[in-house]
Amino acid sequence: MAGLTDEVKGVIEKSKGWAFATADVNGNPNVVSIAFGKVLSESQVMLIDVFMDKSLENITENPKVAVSVWDMDTLQGYQLKGNARVETNGELFDEGVKMVKSIMPQLRAKGVVLIDIEKIYVTSPGPDIGKELC
Repeated sequence: MAGLTDEVKGVIEKSKGWAFATADVNGNPNVVSIAFGKVLSESQVMLIDVFMDKSLENITENPKVAVSVWDMDTLQGYQLKGNARVETNGELFDEGVKMVKSIMPQLRAKGVVLIDIEKIYVTSPGPDIGKELC
């Protein structure tokens, strides 16, 4: 499992949106914009499902996912790759519901996607682009 550095966590926490990529069992890709997410630990992030349909179907068939996060002010960015699972009840789900309601009360969280991070890559412009951090 990969470990999120303080620098990567900072970009994640500043990010106003995440690009979340999945693929079905045949490798057909799908990418969606995500507005709600957070770092859970050095090796896990949580995305909140508000509008996911195809992504959830893909996770059931193929848990391998990728997430891209970036800071538009500094252009610093990272890609996180790992395995995902969905939870629709429990403590983390309740936390996700509260997060969505506190920011956009008109929306409803349907579940949370927990991603166990295996690899982290630099996506910032410059000589380190594409470099694997761990």
